[in-house]
Order: sequence, then C-alpha cells, then structure tokens
Amino acid sequence: MDGVLAVDIGGTKLAVGIVEETGAVLARLRMPTPRDGDGEALFETLLNLCRQALALAPSAPLAVGIGTGGPMRYPDGVVSPLNIPAWREFPLRQRLAAALHLPCWVDNDAKAVALAEVWRGAAHGTRNMMGMVVSTGVGGGIVLDGRLLHGQRGNAGHIGHVVVWPDGPLCGCGARGCVEAVASGTGIARRVRELAERGEAGSLPPGSTAREVAALARSGDRLAARLMREAGEAVGRGIASSAALLDLEVVAIGGGIALGAWDLIAEPLLQEVRLAARLDFTRDLRVVQAELREDAGLVGAAALAWIGLGRTLLG
Repeated sequence: MDGVLAVDIGGTKLAVGIVEETGAVLARLRMPTPRDGDGEALFETLLNLCRQALALAPSAPLAVGIGTGGPMRYPDGVVSPLNIPAWREFPLRQRLAAALHLPCWVDNDAKAVALAEVWRGAAHGTRNMMGMVVSTGVGGGIVLDGRLLHGQRGNAGHIGHVVVWPDGPLCGCGARGCVEAVASGTGIARRVRELAERGEAGSLPPGSTAREVAALARSGDRLAARLMREAGEAVGRGIASSAALLDLEVVAIGGGIALGAWDLIAEPLLQEVRLAARLDFTRDLRVVQAELREDAGLVGAAALAWIGLGRTLLG
C-alpha cells in the first residue's frame, strides 16, 4: 500500500509519520519543538526526524504533507508561525522538497486537522464544518460545501484571532481579547505572568503553564478555575460567531488544551455557544472533540499530500 510522509509542526512538538491512503498511520515519531537555536538549526532537526520516519516506511513515500502553525503563505509554503520565532518568512515547502526529493504541500495545521476530521474523524460525512486546534496557539480550518477554504494567502479559518473580549488580555499578534489570548497555552501562561506582575496571582506561581493552571483548578484553586472557565467561554464565543457567519453543521475541537482540559472548559464553552448561537440556523450546531486526537495533525497533513496528488478524499 502506498504512503505519504506526514509532518505536524507545532509550538511545543514536532511529529512525523507514514500515512496510507486509507488514513491509517503506519509509523509515528515525535519530539519537543526546540526552543533554542536559529531557523536553520530547527530545519535540520525537523529534517533528521523526517529521515528517521522514512527509514520506517515499508515503501518509498509518494509525497510529503505538512501542517504548521500560521500565519503562512499558501501555496508557496513560506511560514512565519507566531509560536516558532526562529522561522520568519521561512521557505519550508521549497527547502523540504529539495532535501527529500519529493513533492511537498504545506498548509496551516488547523486546516489540516479540519481535513482529518472530515476525512476520518468526528465530522466524517459532513460538508460544512470547522476544525479547531486549542493548544500552544488557537487555529482553525473551515470546510464549506465539501471544500477546504484557503482565502487570499491561505490563512482562512484563523479563529484564534477573532476578538471575543474587547480590551481583554494582550495577544501575541498585538491585539487584545483574541480567542488565542484567553484560551491558548501561551495565552493562559501570559495571563498568569500579568497577574503576578500586578500582585494578583494569589497562589498561582508566576511561571505556571496552562497544564499547571488546569491542575490547580482541579484541586480547587478559585483563580485557576476562573482562568480555565474564561478560556472555555472565549472558545465558545468564537464558535458561536463562526457558526453565524458560516452556517456550520459541526465544530470539531482538538489540541492539547482542548483535549487535556476538556473537563474544565467544556461546560463554559457549550454554555456560551447556547447563549450566543441564537439564530435558528445555528441552534443545531454540534460541538465535539476531535475524534482522531493525537493523530489528527498527522492524518490531516497526509490528507494535504493525498489531495495534492489528485486523490478525492472529501466526497
């Protein structure tokens, strides 16, 4: 069975795998995203991981599909992920295609997750959906009428930078009150630091990560619980606004924060959707966890490659 090399690049992890045309993941490798070094060092680390995966493939892959944090330029594959400062205007598609001698397609990681969930996951069989990744950052991908939306430069679906809290917390993009500023791992950690600087962090250590804040919330810390509740509310508001704009059937949510802290964010998220999605055509919206979980990024990246090779995956 033929396969492709799938690459999932995030602010906290690099993952690669070999994926068949059925969506089956034959092999997978992952490692933390290096935080030190320049863009070339990061590329070499990624290239070495890809070569390790290629050595595990039962036959030579036909192509490479890459999902990466945005923003980026599509279809050129020139990337500037907000959560990977080492890469600014980095020609990822060109460099990886030349190094591996394979055709290569690069797109936003959340758009890849949307493809994965329609192809093999929680949104299978639907034609109008949004996939969300709530992790180090917050991204989104939109499938309307059975087609993945790209927009002018390939960044359609960037729900993380929809403003849901006017004059709210500062976002990495420079605006205030974006979904990402309130609900992402970096946003939650930034909020803790800002509270500490004002002497309002209570029992939260100044350097707390989102994972640590979630753990404290479960143990009964009221401030931590408030931060996680507000994260859920922010995601819910973004979803409700998107449903009104796009007339969606399903929203599938994945990513480390969404999957790892669903017990904390689900209730405020769904409550906010119920409160804000009041139009007749938004009331039946289904909001679900991404079914493919940790493999969603790899399966979605593979979908980019299979579609690039001319396969029809979405029906």
